[in-house]
Formats: sequence, structure tokens, C-alpha cells
Amino acid sequence: MFKNLIAYRLGPAGVPALSALAAGLEKARFVPCAPTQPLALGWVSPRGEEHGPLVESVGGQWLMKLRFEQRLLPGSVVRERAAARAAQIERETGRKPGKRALRELKEEAVFELLPQAFTKQATVQVWIDPKAPWLVLDAGSQARIDATLTALVQAAEGLAPMALHTATSPAVAMKDWLASGEPPAGFSVDRDCELKAPDESRAAVRYARHPLDPAEVQRHLDAGLMPTRLALTWNGRVSFVLTESLQLKRIALLDVVLEQGPVEEGFDADAALATGELRRLLPDLVEALGGEAAAG
Repeated sequence: MFKNLIAYRLGPAGVPALSALAAGLEKARFVPCAPTQPLALGWVSPRGEEHGPLVESVGGQWLMKLRFEQRLLPGSVVRERAAARAAQIERETGRKPGKRALRELKEEAVFELLPQAFTKQATVQVWIDPKAPWLVLDAGSQARIDATLTALVQAAEGLAPMALHTATSPAVAMKDWLASGEPPAGFSVDRDCELKAPDESRAAVRYARHPLDPAEVQRHLDAGLMPTRLALTWNGRVSFVLTESLQLKRIALLDVVLEQGPVEEGFDADAALATGELRRLLPDLVEALGGEAAAG
């Protein structure tokens, strides 16, 4: 259910009532792009039902989904349309359009071409653990993370997500684990790793599905490279890649979890299984990174 995870702490106000959250989301239900609208976003049913509730509570865990729809309009097409119009104006008037006129021609081209552009959709899953309290987003890009946080704060009055900071940065912790060969209790190091130079050389070494040779990795660390990604497994139950920005990518529930899970299939079973594992993994990972740093 979750593939890329970034977690936030919720501020002193905590979370609103479930009914208040649902009402706030309803005001921003998804509406597809208008013909000349480059981007639309709004909340949709996490179950995938056309007119279903916009927030679902499964085992006390709240689940939502934000949909993005964008019109795909290549810049080259806009430039070609604007250039053709500029050439026409030059033929008709004998004068080349200036910079301001060219900018206006590009804006006109965008307005004319948008209704013909194809649309592309994407979604971000949102999970709130109201007791922890955690806010977790399943998003791969910073732009979508920022847009989702903004949409959620607008819908839920008083909600105050705070970036999660740990006493030890992920990069420093990953370096220590690789150098010592001793990952924290409950975790094991897998076969994917990325190390980068922090200077302008941008030197990088990547291991993909390849055993990490301790001596070789140590040479890279001695040369000043720092881990930016490291594949880990938690308690033999969940595998993921930890990044230097404290994101969890390529999350996968392992066979032992799936075999022990509920027999029935569907949204509720998947949600209960995923949140059940991740809400235990997150505190263990924070503890492995020295615990949460004090705000500010």
C-alpha cells in the first residue's frame, strides 16, 4: 500500500475530530482540469469509490488520498506556435516582435493549446495515526509533498505537521553502521547502497542488488564519501531504502508478514497490514537514529 514514505510529527493541537476532517476534505473534493487549467488537485476516496468517503478509519488509522491531474504541454510545442505567430506578425508589419510581445505570444499559445493537451494523473496517499500522532505521506517528489501538506492544512483547521528530526542524521548513522558492520538492533543491511562525495566533484558509488564488501565500502568512506541511501530490513518483516533526508523508499512487506496477514483481501485488509507494520517500524527507526531531536 505504501511505497515511498515520509513522516511528520503533528503539533501540540494534535488532530481534529474525524468528522471535522471529513467535512474539510469534502470542500476540496477533486474536480478534473478545466480546458485551460494546467493543474488540478483535490481529494478522492481512498477506496477508489467514485462518491465514497474522503477519509477512512481502519483500526483507528485514518487514510486519505490526494489526486493530481496535469495537462501535458511540451515547451517545444509552445515555442513553435509562438514562433509561427511572431513570423506572421513580422510579415504583416515588417517588424519583429520585442521581448515583451514574444512573452505575450507564448502565453497566448499556452492558452490556445491547453484544451488539446493530454492529461496525466497521480495520487498521494495520506495516513494519520491520531494516537502517535504521526502524519505519513506516500510521495516521491518534494513538489507533491509540499502540495499535499498545503492541501491538508487547508482542509484540517489546526493541523500542524512538523518535520521529523532525529538526534543523529541518517547519513551519519548509515556511515557508522557500514563502518562498524553493526546495524542497530532489529535491523539488517541489505544489498543496495549509494555513497556520494559531499564536495563539488559529485563522485558517487552505487551498489544495486550486490553484496557490500566491508573493506571496499570502508575505502569509499575513508575517501570522504557519505551514504545517501542504504537498503535495510526491519525484524525480517519489512524491507526499505533509507535516504539521507529520512525518507523510506521501495517499502515492501516480506513474505512472513503476508503469510500471517488476514485471509480476506481488499482495502481494509491491506490498510490494516501496512499501517500495523509501519507504525511499529517508525519508532524503532527513530530510536536507531538516536531518538527525536527537540523542536528548534
